[in-house]
Amino acid sequence: MTDRRPFLYETHVELGAKIVPFGGWEMPLQYATGTVAEHLACRNDAVVFDVSHLGTVRCDGPDMFNALQATLTNDLRKIAPGRAQYTHLLNDDGFVVDDIIVWWVGENEFDVMPNASNTSGVTEALPGVDVTAERCVLAVQGPRARAKVASVDGRFADVGRFRVTRFDYAGVEVRVAGTGYTGEEGLEISVPNEVAEQLLRTLVSADITPAGLGARDTLRLEAALPLYGHELSLSSTTLEANLGWVLGWDKETFRGRDAVERERERGLTRVLTGVIVDGRQPLRDGGEVFVDGSSVGMLTSGNFSPVLGRGIGMGLLSTGLDVGTPAMVALRGREIPAGVTTLPFVRKAK
Repeated sequence: MTDRRPFLYETHVELGAKIVPFGGWEMPLQYATGTVAEHLACRNDAVVFDVSHLGTVRCDGPDMFNALQATLTNDLRKIAPGRAQYTHLLNDDGFVVDDIIVWWVGENEFDVMPNASNTSGVTEALPGVDVTAERCVLAVQGPRARAKVASVDGRFADVGRFRVTRFDYAGVEVRVAGTGYTGEEGLEISVPNEVAEQLLRTLVSADITPAGLGARDTLRLEAALPLYGHELSLSSTTLEANLGWVLGWDKETFRGRDAVERERERGLTRVLTGVIVDGRQPLRDGGEVFVDGSSVGMLTSGNFSPVLGRGIGMGLLSTGLDVGTPAMVALRGREIPAGVTTLPFVRKAK
């Protein structure tokens, strides 16, 4: 099966993007300046990612609140129209089908944003319509993101953290949320295809650096944000990922609740844990972690941290490991000295 191309594919090529397959799509990995430069631009200034490969399942109608509330883990009563919420979709065994951002656009209007490869599974679980092909999503991230996007249209910059709004831009309705996946301030803009190229070029003209999936991955890893298929999957749970706060225990039900309650009563044997290397050797998913010669689990993600200048990784490791505990990571025939550390590895710029 051929990977899908995002609507802005040709524009990315013109901007110098290197294209790679990702989640069934052909997406920009990096541009001419490279992943490290794009990463540091996000930490220190502002970048724009095309994240149109993420899904949009539009759920409109008077029964949608109840449908989402009964299916997804988080409690929508914690927020209100004009807000966004991070949540999980579980299966009946309590494992994670997907992690999702819900944009509560209007009283009975929700945009449910699943991961690229999971959109069809979300449409099967919820009574919504897949409108992914009709729009692009541009994520502007970094400590100067709001200041720079204000020069394009001040209404973009006015969207607060985890707030959602919509307004007319260039003759079409855009939907904007104060969300992102980098650990920095920023926003995500859902824009109809017909003006998406115009908006992307305008953002780049406002001195916002185009960035690809390479930097998006290293940024989210430094911020200890989970990636579906790595920290979250059909063989891992919300509690193991240190994300118990997305479980709405105060509401009547959500899919997989009984299994998660049993897990909570049993207690965890593994939990998402950070590992850091003394030197620049990148860590990778699949590396086995040893403490005192005994295996304590596997890395789910790893890379080189451009901010710290060291190799970092996260894994579902045995509970009870203290920060500073010496460890060894077995990776591709090598043994890499490392240590247990706190998460996140890097906190957002002040």
